[in-house]
Amino acid sequence: MSRFWRDGGFTGSKTWNQLTERRKMTIEEAQKTVDEWIKTTGVRYFNELTNMAMLTEEVGEVARIIARRYGEQSEKESDKNKNLGDEMADVLFVLMCLANQTGVDLTEAMKKNLEKKTERDSERHKNNPKLNNKPTEG
Repeated sequence: MSRFWRDGGFTGSKTWNQLTERRKMTIEEAQKTVDEWIKTTGVRYFNELTNMAMLTEEVGEVARIIARRYGEQSEKESDKNKNLGDEMADVLFVLMCLANQTGVDLTEAMKKNLEKKTERDSERHKNNPKLNNKPTEG
């Protein structure tokens, strides 16, 4: 159990920043933190359909930044100060809300998903000429 939870979460004497500044958070800790935030600050979870709509909206905000900053579409002046990391964190937050509401342990789901992808795709990507003949942009 992390120090954040031993100290009482958001109701303890330490601030969130003080408790998380020394190390990175695991997916499990992030899910618990989102749950604690919802219960102490957000009052309650929105229903699953509302959160699904919100997730779609947040993904759209990420897509807008990517399309304009990295794609061929020109970036509007109003979009130039948008923070891609913040928008990605919004996506992650709502996804974790949905996981918490539906009983999905994202750590376990991610492990199983990577195992599935590794087994299914172990040779597929290596043998894909589309991937092997083009330099990676990044």
